[in-house]
Amino acid sequence: MNPEDVSIIPYQRKYRPYFINMNMEWLEQLFEVEEHDREILEKCEEYIIQKGGYIFFAKYKKEIVGCYALLRMDHNTYELGKMAVESKYRGLKIGQELMQHCIDFGKAEGWNKLVLYSSLKLGNALHIYRKYGFREIPLEKNSPYIRSSIKMEFIFNEKL
Repeated sequence: MNPEDVSIIPYQRKYRPYFINMNMEWLEQLFEVEEHDREILEKCEEYIIQKGGYIFFAKYKKEIVGCYALLRMDHNTYELGKMAVESKYRGLKIGQELMQHCIDFGKAEGWNKLVLYSSLKLGNALHIYRKYGFREIPLEKNSPYIRSSIKMEFIFNEKL
């Protein structure tokens, strides 16, 4: 795949079904769809966009093939969530294109931090998160997702 063939575009209501379907697919495949997931996916404009968050889509050769959301936690911290790539397009580094866009977007916005909740079962995703600079931090007892077994953060402008 040529990276120039992928464009990352902002949320448009007409793409909402892709956001729901891509996320439901991996959740149903690997876990159980939690009520919290259903609410966020089905009411994404209310739970994400209207609360100061963002949803982006990966477009590859005129098809929507991936997505991710940034849920606002406070004015300089966002949760990266609901990242998915259409199953037939996995392995083409679209997830990495989404991740790079996420980090570039947060830098441009002047954010301090990104956090994410994941599962140790998601080896490929964890590999991408670590590759892009996310580090494991303690997972709180009342994490928002039952499936969460790891919490990670990315600090912008961190001195290494």
